[in-house]
Amino acid sequence: MMTKAKNLPSKLPYVGTTIFTVMSKLATDEGAYNLSQGFPSFDCSPKLSELVCHYLKNGYNQYAPMSGAPVFRESIAEKTADVYGISYNPETEVTVTSGATEAIFCAVTAVVYPGDEVIVLEPAYDSYVPAIDLNGGVPVFVTLDAPDFKIDWEKVKAKISPKTKAILINTPHNPVGTVFSKEDLDCLAEIIRGKDIYIISDEVYEHIVFDGEVHHSMMTHPELKERSFICNSVGKTYHVTGWKIGYCLAPAALTKEFRRIHQYITFCTVSPMQFALADFLKLPEHYEALSDFYQRKRDRFNEALKASRFTFKPSKGSFFQIVSYEKITDEYDYDLAIRLTKEIKVASVPVSVFYKDKKDDKLLRFCFAKDDDILDKAAELLCKL
Repeated sequence: MMTKAKNLPSKLPYVGTTIFTVMSKLATDEGAYNLSQGFPSFDCSPKLSELVCHYLKNGYNQYAPMSGAPVFRESIAEKTADVYGISYNPETEVTVTSGATEAIFCAVTAVVYPGDEVIVLEPAYDSYVPAIDLNGGVPVFVTLDAPDFKIDWEKVKAKISPKTKAILINTPHNPVGTVFSKEDLDCLAEIIRGKDIYIISDEVYEHIVFDGEVHHSMMTHPELKERSFICNSVGKTYHVTGWKIGYCLAPAALTKEFRRIHQYITFCTVSPMQFALADFLKLPEHYEALSDFYQRKRDRFNEALKASRFTFKPSKGSFFQIVSYEKITDEYDYDLAIRLTKEIKVASVPVSVFYKDKKDDKLLRFCFAKDDDILDKAAELLCKL
Protein backbone atom coordinates (compact mmCIF):
# COMPACT_ATOMS: atom_id res chain seq x y z
CA MET A 1 0.00 0.00 0.00
CA MET A 2 1.28 3.42 -0.91
CA THR A 3 1.90 5.74 2.02
CA LYS A 4 0.34 9.13 1.53
CA ALA A 5 2.93 11.91 1.48
CA LYS A 6 2.85 14.22 4.47
CA ASN A 7 2.72 17.96 4.14
CA LEU A 8 6.20 19.43 4.31
CA PRO A 9 6.98 21.88 7.11
CA SER A 10 7.15 25.24 5.35
CA LYS A 11 10.11 27.58 5.27
CA LEU A 12 7.65 30.33 4.31
CA PRO A 13 4.54 29.49 6.35
CA TYR A 14 3.11 33.00 5.99
CA VAL A 15 3.25 32.95 2.18
CA GLY A 16 0.27 32.05 0.02
CA THR A 17 -0.20 32.59 -3.68
CA THR A 18 1.19 35.97 -4.71
CA ILE A 19 -1.39 38.74 -5.02
CA PHE A 20 -0.42 39.29 -8.68
CA THR A 21 -1.35 35.73 -9.57
CA VAL A 22 -4.58 35.95 -7.55
CA MET A 23 -5.76 39.19 -9.13
CA SER A 24 -4.72 38.34 -12.69
CA LYS A 25 -6.52 34.99 -12.52
CA LEU A 26 -9.60 36.66 -11.06
CA ALA A 27 -9.51 39.28 -13.82
CA THR A 28 -9.39 36.53 -16.44
CA ASP A 29 -12.14 34.52 -14.78
CA GLU A 30 -14.38 37.60 -14.46
CA GLY A 31 -13.60 39.10 -17.86
CA ALA A 32 -12.32 42.24 -16.12
CA TYR A 33 -9.81 44.83 -17.29
CA ASN A 34 -6.55 43.76 -15.68
CA LEU A 35 -4.91 46.85 -14.15
CA SER A 36 -3.52 44.72 -11.34
CA GLN A 37 -0.37 42.89 -12.46
CA GLY A 38 2.42 45.12 -13.76
CA PHE A 39 2.80 44.09 -17.35
CA PRO A 40 2.11 46.02 -20.58
CA SER A 41 -0.85 45.07 -22.74
CA PHE A 42 1.17 45.98 -25.83
CA ASP A 43 4.09 44.27 -27.53
CA CYS A 44 7.75 45.13 -27.82
CA SER A 45 9.35 46.91 -30.75
CA PRO A 46 9.15 44.95 -34.04
CA LYS A 47 12.89 45.60 -34.38
CA LEU A 48 13.57 43.70 -31.15
CA SER A 49 11.39 40.80 -32.33
CA GLU A 50 13.32 40.72 -35.61
CA LEU A 51 16.61 40.56 -33.77
CA VAL A 52 15.42 37.65 -31.62
CA CYS A 53 14.25 35.77 -34.73
CA HIS A 54 17.62 36.40 -36.36
CA TYR A 55 19.54 34.87 -33.48
CA LEU A 56 17.08 32.00 -33.07
CA LYS A 57 17.51 31.08 -36.72
CA ASN A 58 21.27 31.43 -36.73
CA GLY A 59 22.25 28.97 -34.03
CA TYR A 60 22.43 31.10 -30.86
CA ASN A 61 20.43 28.54 -28.90
CA GLN A 62 22.88 26.85 -26.54
CA TYR A 63 24.03 27.79 -23.03
CA ALA A 64 25.25 31.31 -22.60
CA PRO A 65 28.21 31.83 -20.26
CA MET A 66 27.17 31.74 -16.61
CA SER A 67 27.71 35.48 -16.15
CA GLY A 68 25.92 36.35 -19.39
CA ALA A 69 26.81 36.62 -23.07
CA PRO A 70 29.92 38.87 -23.26
CA VAL A 71 28.39 41.11 -25.95
CA PHE A 72 25.30 41.65 -23.80
CA ARG A 73 27.34 42.48 -20.70
CA GLU A 74 29.39 44.89 -22.79
CA SER A 75 26.23 46.58 -24.09
CA ILE A 76 24.88 46.90 -20.54
CA ALA A 77 28.13 48.50 -19.40
CA GLU A 78 28.17 50.87 -22.38
CA LYS A 79 24.55 51.91 -21.83
CA THR A 80 25.20 52.47 -18.12
CA ALA A 81 28.17 54.68 -18.93
CA ASP A 82 26.13 56.62 -21.50
CA VAL A 83 23.19 57.21 -19.13
CA TYR A 84 24.98 57.79 -15.82
CA GLY A 85 28.60 58.44 -16.71
CA ILE A 86 29.55 55.51 -14.45
CA SER A 87 31.86 52.69 -15.50
CA TYR A 88 31.37 49.01 -14.71
CA ASN A 89 33.75 46.34 -15.98
CA PRO A 90 31.60 43.98 -18.09
CA GLU A 91 33.89 41.05 -17.30
CA THR A 92 33.93 41.37 -13.51
CA GLU A 93 31.08 43.70 -12.50
CA VAL A 94 28.07 42.89 -14.72
CA THR A 95 26.04 39.69 -14.35
CA VAL A 96 22.99 38.70 -16.41
CA THR A 97 20.20 37.05 -14.41
CA SER A 98 16.82 35.47 -15.02
CA GLY A 99 14.92 38.59 -14.05
CA ALA A 100 15.54 41.22 -11.40
CA THR A 101 13.87 38.98 -8.81
CA GLU A 102 16.68 36.48 -9.19
CA ALA A 103 19.23 39.27 -8.98
CA ILE A 104 17.70 40.47 -5.70
CA PHE A 105 17.64 36.94 -4.31
CA CYS A 106 21.27 36.33 -5.24
CA ALA A 107 22.33 39.66 -3.71
CA VAL A 108 20.53 38.89 -0.46
CA THR A 109 22.00 35.38 -0.37
CA ALA A 110 25.50 36.73 -1.03
CA VAL A 111 25.57 38.94 2.06
CA VAL A 112 22.95 37.72 4.55
CA TYR A 113 23.81 35.00 7.08
CA PRO A 114 21.50 33.57 9.78
CA GLY A 115 20.73 36.24 12.34
CA ASP A 116 21.75 39.17 10.12
CA GLU A 117 19.26 42.03 9.97
CA VAL A 118 18.06 43.62 6.74
CA ILE A 119 16.20 46.92 6.77
CA VAL A 120 13.12 46.90 4.55
CA LEU A 121 11.22 50.07 3.69
CA GLU A 122 7.53 49.19 3.51
CA PRO A 123 5.29 49.06 1.57
CA ALA A 124 7.73 46.65 -0.06
CA TYR A 125 7.59 44.49 -3.18
CA ASP A 126 6.57 41.01 -2.13
CA SER A 127 9.75 39.09 -3.03
CA TYR A 128 12.03 41.00 -0.64
CA VAL A 129 11.08 39.52 2.73
CA PRO A 130 10.91 35.87 1.57
CA ALA A 131 14.46 36.22 0.19
CA ILE A 132 15.64 37.47 3.58
CA ASP A 133 13.78 34.76 5.51
CA LEU A 134 15.03 31.93 3.30
CA ASN A 135 18.59 33.00 4.11
CA GLY A 136 17.98 33.08 7.85
CA GLY A 137 17.99 36.85 7.97
CA VAL A 138 15.75 39.06 10.06
CA PRO A 139 13.72 41.72 8.23
CA VAL A 140 13.56 45.00 10.15
CA PHE A 141 10.75 47.24 8.91
CA VAL A 142 10.63 51.00 8.49
CA THR A 143 7.12 52.07 7.54
CA LEU A 144 6.56 54.84 5.01
CA ASP A 145 3.29 56.61 5.70
CA ALA A 146 0.63 57.67 3.22
CA PRO A 147 -0.03 59.89 1.40
CA ASP A 148 3.54 61.03 0.63
CA PHE A 149 5.49 57.90 1.60
CA LYS A 150 8.58 59.99 2.34
CA ILE A 151 11.50 58.28 4.03
CA ASP A 152 12.22 59.46 7.57
CA TRP A 153 15.94 58.80 7.64
CA GLU A 154 16.06 59.30 11.41
CA LYS A 155 13.75 56.31 11.74
CA VAL A 156 16.02 54.32 9.46
CA LYS A 157 19.04 55.35 11.50
CA ALA A 158 17.29 54.28 14.70
CA LYS A 159 16.82 50.77 13.29
CA ILE A 160 20.53 50.28 12.56
CA SER A 161 22.14 47.79 14.93
CA PRO A 162 25.39 45.80 15.08
CA LYS A 163 23.48 43.03 13.31
CA THR A 164 22.40 45.18 10.34
CA LYS A 165 23.87 43.69 7.17
CA ALA A 166 21.91 45.29 4.36
CA ILE A 167 19.27 47.84 3.40
CA LEU A 168 16.82 47.05 0.60
CA ILE A 169 16.03 50.04 -1.61
CA ASN A 170 13.48 50.45 -4.40
CA THR A 171 13.44 53.53 -6.63
CA PRO A 172 11.31 54.35 -8.60
CA HIS A 173 9.08 52.64 -6.08
CA ASN A 174 6.61 49.82 -6.61
CA PRO A 175 3.83 50.10 -5.48
CA VAL A 176 3.66 53.79 -4.52
CA GLY A 177 5.52 55.51 -7.38
CA THR A 178 7.92 57.67 -5.33
CA VAL A 179 11.44 58.51 -6.49
CA PHE A 180 14.62 58.98 -4.44
CA SER A 181 16.15 62.45 -4.39
CA LYS A 182 19.85 63.25 -4.32
CA GLU A 183 19.36 64.22 -0.67
CA ASP A 184 18.00 60.72 0.02
CA LEU A 185 21.21 59.24 -1.32
CA ASP A 186 23.28 61.56 0.86
CA CYS A 187 21.28 60.58 3.95
CA LEU A 188 21.65 56.89 3.17
CA ALA A 189 25.40 57.26 2.66
CA GLU A 190 25.74 59.06 5.99
CA ILE A 191 23.86 56.28 7.80
CA ILE A 192 26.04 53.44 6.48
CA ARG A 193 29.36 55.32 6.58
CA GLY A 194 31.96 53.35 8.52
CA LYS A 195 29.65 50.35 8.90
CA ASP A 196 29.68 46.92 7.27
CA ILE A 197 26.31 47.44 5.58
CA TYR A 198 25.42 46.72 1.95
CA ILE A 199 22.76 48.23 -0.30
CA ILE A 200 20.53 46.04 -2.46
CA SER A 201 18.82 48.42 -4.86
CA ASP A 202 15.87 47.48 -7.06
CA GLU A 203 15.92 49.97 -9.96
CA VAL A 204 13.85 48.22 -12.63
CA TYR A 205 11.81 51.36 -13.40
CA GLU A 206 14.90 53.53 -13.94
CA HIS A 207 13.65 54.94 -17.25
CA ILE A 208 10.07 55.60 -16.10
CA VAL A 209 10.04 58.89 -14.16
CA PHE A 210 7.70 61.83 -14.62
CA ASP A 211 7.31 65.60 -14.43
CA GLY A 212 11.01 66.34 -14.79
CA GLU A 213 12.07 63.96 -12.01
CA VAL A 214 15.49 62.32 -12.29
CA HIS A 215 16.29 58.74 -11.37
CA HIS A 216 19.15 58.91 -8.88
CA SER A 217 20.72 55.48 -9.06
CA MET A 218 22.79 54.26 -6.12
CA MET A 219 25.76 54.08 -8.50
CA THR A 220 25.75 57.88 -8.86
CA HIS A 221 26.89 58.29 -5.25
CA PRO A 222 30.55 57.20 -4.90
CA GLU A 223 30.15 55.86 -1.35
CA LEU A 224 26.99 53.96 -2.16
CA LYS A 225 28.34 52.53 -5.43
CA GLU A 226 31.05 50.63 -3.59
CA ARG A 227 28.46 48.97 -1.32
CA SER A 228 25.63 48.41 -3.79
CA PHE A 229 24.15 45.55 -5.74
CA ILE A 230 22.08 47.39 -8.38
CA CYS A 231 19.39 45.06 -9.68
CA ASN A 232 17.75 45.90 -12.98
CA SER A 233 15.65 44.42 -15.76
CA VAL A 234 15.01 44.89 -19.46
CA GLY A 235 11.43 43.67 -19.05
CA LYS A 236 10.01 46.99 -17.87
CA THR A 237 12.13 49.04 -20.27
CA TYR A 238 11.35 47.14 -23.47
CA HIS A 239 7.84 45.78 -22.76
CA VAL A 240 9.09 42.19 -22.46
CA THR A 241 8.30 41.24 -18.87
CA GLY A 242 7.75 37.63 -19.93
CA TRP A 243 11.37 37.23 -20.97
CA LYS A 244 12.56 37.51 -17.37
CA ILE A 245 15.95 38.96 -18.22
CA GLY A 246 17.65 41.08 -15.60
CA TYR A 247 21.12 41.98 -14.49
CA CYS A 248 23.15 43.05 -11.49
CA LEU A 249 25.80 45.75 -11.40
CA ALA A 250 28.20 45.55 -8.47
CA PRO A 251 31.90 46.07 -7.67
CA ALA A 252 34.10 43.10 -8.53
CA ALA A 253 34.46 41.92 -4.92
CA LEU A 254 30.66 41.81 -4.51
CA THR A 255 30.08 40.32 -7.97
CA LYS A 256 32.45 37.46 -7.19
CA GLU A 257 30.24 36.24 -4.36
CA PHE A 258 27.05 37.11 -6.26
CA ARG A 259 28.08 34.81 -9.12
CA ARG A 260 28.85 31.96 -6.73
CA ILE A 261 25.16 32.03 -5.83
CA HIS A 262 23.79 32.77 -9.30
CA GLN A 263 25.54 29.79 -10.92
CA TYR A 264 23.56 27.36 -8.78
CA ILE A 265 20.16 29.03 -9.20
CA THR A 266 19.71 29.50 -12.94
CA PHE A 267 23.32 29.18 -14.16
CA CYS A 268 22.52 31.19 -17.28
CA THR A 269 19.71 33.06 -18.96
CA VAL A 270 18.09 32.35 -22.35
CA SER A 271 20.69 32.90 -25.07
CA PRO A 272 19.08 34.35 -28.24
CA MET A 273 17.36 37.12 -26.28
CA GLN A 274 20.71 38.17 -24.81
CA PHE A 275 22.26 38.58 -28.25
CA ALA A 276 19.22 40.45 -29.54
CA LEU A 277 19.26 42.78 -26.54
CA ALA A 278 22.99 43.37 -26.97
CA ASP A 279 22.15 44.96 -30.32
CA PHE A 280 18.98 46.69 -29.15
CA LEU A 281 20.62 48.43 -26.19
CA LYS A 282 22.68 50.36 -28.71
CA LEU A 283 19.51 52.18 -29.83
CA PRO A 284 19.00 54.73 -27.02
CA GLU A 285 15.88 56.25 -28.53
CA HIS A 286 13.86 53.30 -27.21
CA TYR A 287 14.63 53.97 -23.54
CA GLU A 288 15.06 57.72 -23.85
CA ALA A 289 11.41 58.09 -24.96
CA LEU A 290 10.01 55.85 -22.24
CA SER A 291 9.26 58.46 -19.57
CA ASP A 292 7.24 60.61 -21.99
CA PHE A 293 5.44 57.53 -23.29
CA TYR A 294 4.31 56.43 -19.84
CA GLN A 295 3.63 59.94 -18.59
CA ARG A 296 1.05 60.32 -21.33
CA LYS A 297 -0.61 57.12 -20.15
CA ARG A 298 -0.47 58.19 -16.51
CA ASP A 299 -1.99 61.57 -17.38
CA ARG A 300 -4.70 60.01 -19.54
CA PHE A 301 -5.74 57.61 -16.79
CA ASN A 302 -5.57 60.24 -14.05
CA GLU A 303 -7.51 62.80 -16.06
CA ALA A 304 -10.28 60.28 -16.60
CA LEU A 305 -10.31 59.40 -12.88
CA LYS A 306 -10.92 63.03 -11.90
CA ALA A 307 -14.60 62.41 -12.54
CA SER A 308 -14.57 59.63 -9.94
CA ARG A 309 -14.70 59.74 -6.14
CA PHE A 310 -11.13 58.44 -5.90
CA THR A 311 -8.40 60.86 -4.81
CA PHE A 312 -4.73 60.65 -5.69
CA LYS A 313 -1.39 62.36 -6.13
CA PRO A 314 0.16 61.68 -9.56
CA SER A 315 2.81 58.98 -9.51
CA LYS A 316 6.38 60.25 -9.84
CA GLY A 317 7.70 57.04 -11.39
CA SER A 318 7.03 53.38 -12.31
CA PHE A 319 3.88 52.48 -14.21
CA PHE A 320 1.59 52.41 -11.20
CA GLN A 321 -0.88 54.91 -9.81
CA ILE A 322 -2.00 54.73 -6.18
CA VAL A 323 -5.52 55.96 -5.48
CA SER A 324 -7.39 56.50 -2.21
CA TYR A 325 -10.98 55.32 -1.84
CA GLU A 326 -11.49 56.63 1.71
CA LYS A 327 -14.34 58.90 0.50
CA ILE A 328 -16.15 55.94 -1.05
CA THR A 329 -16.18 53.06 1.43
CA ASP A 330 -14.65 51.72 4.67
CA GLU A 331 -14.06 48.29 3.17
CA TYR A 332 -10.77 46.50 3.70
CA ASP A 333 -8.71 47.15 0.59
CA TYR A 334 -8.32 43.45 -0.27
CA ASP A 335 -12.09 42.94 -0.11
CA LEU A 336 -12.70 46.02 -2.25
CA ALA A 337 -10.16 44.91 -4.87
CA ILE A 338 -11.95 41.57 -5.16
CA ARG A 339 -15.38 43.23 -5.31
CA LEU A 340 -14.35 45.75 -7.97
CA THR A 341 -12.96 42.95 -10.12
CA LYS A 342 -16.20 41.01 -9.89
CA GLU A 343 -18.75 43.83 -9.99
CA ILE A 344 -17.10 46.76 -11.79
CA LYS A 345 -14.88 44.50 -13.93
CA VAL A 346 -11.64 46.37 -13.17
CA ALA A 347 -8.81 44.57 -11.35
CA SER A 348 -6.36 46.35 -9.06
CA VAL A 349 -3.96 45.43 -6.25
CA PRO A 350 -4.68 46.29 -2.60
CA VAL A 351 -1.71 48.16 -1.12
CA SER A 352 -2.02 46.46 2.29
CA VAL A 353 -0.41 43.31 0.86
CA PHE A 354 2.90 45.19 0.68
CA TYR A 355 3.02 45.69 4.48
CA LYS A 356 4.08 43.12 7.08
CA ASP A 357 1.01 43.82 9.24
CA LYS A 358 -1.32 44.40 6.26
CA LYS A 359 -1.65 48.11 7.03
CA ASP A 360 -4.84 49.34 5.39
CA ASP A 361 -4.73 53.00 4.30
CA LYS A 362 -7.67 52.54 1.90
CA LEU A 363 -5.42 52.51 -1.16
CA LEU A 364 -5.47 50.57 -4.41
CA ARG A 365 -2.73 50.27 -7.04
CA PHE A 366 -3.60 50.48 -10.73
CA CYS A 367 -1.19 49.70 -13.57
CA PHE A 368 -1.43 52.17 -16.46
CA ALA A 369 0.92 50.24 -18.77
CA LYS A 370 -2.07 49.42 -20.92
CA ASP A 371 -3.48 50.38 -24.30
CA ASP A 372 -5.39 53.68 -24.25
CA ASP A 373 -8.76 52.07 -24.91
CA ILE A 374 -8.30 49.80 -21.89
CA LEU A 375 -7.41 52.77 -19.69
CA ASP A 376 -10.41 54.74 -20.97
CA LYS A 377 -12.88 51.91 -20.46
CA ALA A 378 -11.49 50.99 -17.03
CA ALA A 379 -11.62 54.59 -15.85
CA GLU A 380 -15.18 54.96 -17.13
CA LEU A 381 -16.25 51.96 -15.07
CA LEU A 382 -14.41 53.21 -11.97
CA CYS A 383 -16.15 56.59 -12.26
CA LYS A 384 -19.49 54.84 -11.83
CA LEU A 385 -18.52 53.59 -8.38
